[in-house]
Amino acid sequence: MSSRENNSDTETGKEKLHHIVILGGGFGGLYAAKMLSKGKVKVTIVDKRNFHLFQPLLYQVAAGWLSPGEIASPLRVVLNDYKNTYVVKAEVTDIVPDQKKVIFRDGEITYDTLIVATGSNHHYFGHDDWASKAPGLKTVEDALEMRRKILLSFEAAERETDPEKQQEWMTFLIIGAGPTGVELAGTIGELTRTTLKDDFRNINTEDAKIILVEGLDQVLPTYPKDLSQKAQGFLKKLGVTIKVNTMVTDISGSNAVIKRNGSSETIYSRTILWTAGVKASILGKALAQNSEAELDRTGRVLVDTFLNIPGHQDIFVIGDLAHFGRNPLPGVAPVAMQQGKYVAKLILNRLAGRDTGPFIYKEKGNLAVIGTTSAVADLGGSLKFAGFFAWLIWAFVHIRYLIEFDSKVLVLFRWGWNYFTRQRGVRLITGEDPFPLINPKKKE
Repeated sequence: MSSRENNSDTETGKEKLHHIVILGGGFGGLYAAKMLSKGKVKVTIVDKRNFHLFQPLLYQVAAGWLSPGEIASPLRVVLNDYKNTYVVKAEVTDIVPDQKKVIFRDGEITYDTLIVATGSNHHYFGHDDWASKAPGLKTVEDALEMRRKILLSFEAAERETDPEKQQEWMTFLIIGAGPTGVELAGTIGELTRTTLKDDFRNINTEDAKIILVEGLDQVLPTYPKDLSQKAQGFLKKLGVTIKVNTMVTDISGSNAVIKRNGSSETIYSRTILWTAGVKASILGKALAQNSEAELDRTGRVLVDTFLNIPGHQDIFVIGDLAHFGRNPLPGVAPVAMQQGKYVAKLILNRLAGRDTGPFIYKEKGNLAVIGTTSAVADLGGSLKFAGFFAWLIWAFVHIRYLIEFDSKVLVLFRWGWNYFTRQRGVRLITGEDPFPLINPKKKE
């Protein structure tokens, strides 16, 4: 950012406003920016993307249920009515707390108060070489690549004449049975049993194998046992094979080695998808190197009860990047939303000389959908639901938090269309390498 833009308030003779820089346009950053619009401050939100992404529905893009534009909203459009808020598209490479400065790849910006909400990335637990063989799901590009791999698998199987290789193309291995893994397995199950079943002539898509692997003792490990069992039942109806207490020890080419109870098994799959874990943004390391911040084993920044880092009341860390409390909060949208609104309120109160109590997270419950009409919902206490009513709750919540009105209408229409027709209209295969190599058997 140029020095002229940075000092615009001074040059025009206006009172210099307190400048709040927000790194990240996800849920935490966006909710903080909206809340700060109520104050007499200047807000700059920085993101290397020019849009806010509704990550909870990325798996539906990967499965061809939705298009990227239906779950993404340009930040400038979302914040257009907030005249004290500026949007900067830039990639942040470092933070220098002593100089109150954020370094971009191609510039820098100074701040009075900084909110770091840059989220998380895939975590391969020391096996980063697996990333190219088992893509994760955190960005639009990830979702499109995953969609490409899923749809190309069926195209390749349609051409393959070797039965063993054909089965490899029709075997889908999903590593990690948290909400994303369960939802992805359910959507692929529906693809094979409804959407694609009449599209091919040489294969029966219902013969596809969908294998869901989880290292702990149940799917949806953070959910109550009874809801986990319900989810497992819904998945089995969609043809998903579930392997719990199972660890992946190697991924090589189209082979994955899994281990359970001391025994190893090799799964042959051309489509291996990763939903097993996340690690914090690399900006956590920048804060640790340049301040007194400490990191946990996944790279999250340890924050105090006010979401500040030690010794720096002018720096807040929220969302997936923050380790708050003795038992860190889950990396879900409601946590980031609540923390974003809290930090904005705290900053405005401090500027006005008012006290604010420590952050307290209000649990909103957990939701996971399995297919078009089934879901599980844990709303706390005895409020637990499974099946179609839980799906209605899930649908309402997700529509409620989609950012733009147009997106809500489009997604609602798309879900209604999918429900009644079982068709998925966004089944385009894109990418630089449009088709995998097929090696049919040579005729004798």
